[in-house]
Amino acid sequence: MSHVALIVNPLATAVDEHRIAVVEQVLARGAQVETHLTQRRGHATELARLVAEYADAIFVYSGDGGFNEVVNGLEPDAPPVGCIPGGGTSVFPRALGIPRDPPHAAEQLAAAFERGQTRTISVGRVNGRRFLFNGGIRFDAELVRRIEAKRSRAGRPGDAAFVAMLLKLIAEHRGRFDPVLEIGGLGRAAIVFVANADPYTFLGRVPLHVAPQATLEGGLDVIAPTQVHLRTIPRLLRYVVTGRGQLKDPTILSAHDVDRIEVRCDRPLPLQVDGEDLGDVTEAVFEAERGALHVLA
Repeated sequence: MSHVALIVNPLATAVDEHRIAVVEQVLARGAQVETHLTQRRGHATELARLVAEYADAIFVYSGDGGFNEVVNGLEPDAPPVGCIPGGGTSVFPRALGIPRDPPHAAEQLAAAFERGQTRTISVGRVNGRRFLFNGGIRFDAELVRRIEAKRSRAGRPGDAAFVAMLLKLIAEHRGRFDPVLEIGGLGRAAIVFVANADPYTFLGRVPLHVAPQATLEGGLDVIAPTQVHLRTIPRLLRYVVTGRGQLKDPTILSAHDVDRIEVRCDRPLPLQVDGEDLGDVTEAVFEAERGALHVLA
């Protein structure tokens, strides 16, 4: 019988003892299951390195932060990874078409494992840290920082709180974001969004298409407004909801399916990947690792 590892973040929004037991039961129908609960930030990376030595597959029941940590502990020859949504947003498994309900997701991923059905995807890397679906400097990174500051035992704030923080951030800047960074080969910009997938993220059920051409199998896409002010915000919001209009907008710099993006900031600015705050940076080098990860889907 196959031997699989299940790495669980017990503090993720949609994770509890009952759901963990159900997920274990689903996986145990076709394999021996060894469950590991994370205990601190970075623990999932340590566990991934450990179980990759002997497991036939690694299942991760967590939010996007846990998926990110696991991927940062894997080598190119690692066993396939199955991501079971346990967070409030769980962007990565949703981008793969995996159901949001954890038991249903476990059923689908267990069936994929039994059939040997995997998908080889690229991952991004910035300043040495891997990411699965997005990275950003300034705007979304500042939002991530504020959301993390409001985190409680119940998890991250919900969508209503997120919208309130978004509006407050815009109001604090009076709706204006001037150029404060330089993107190699593209020029000056106010904000940088780097995507390894579409959607970039979700707001509840609504996918946000910051980089609609990005694919998990390709390189990185960069979208960078040169300047943001009050009259451009409605157009930008319409774009991220519909995924249409960016290529016709001269105020947005972009690049598609690239292997490397270099960014220099005029001052230290916040950086985030996969919804995790990586602190302030003055330089960031984004790189694509093509074909780096095998996932169950």
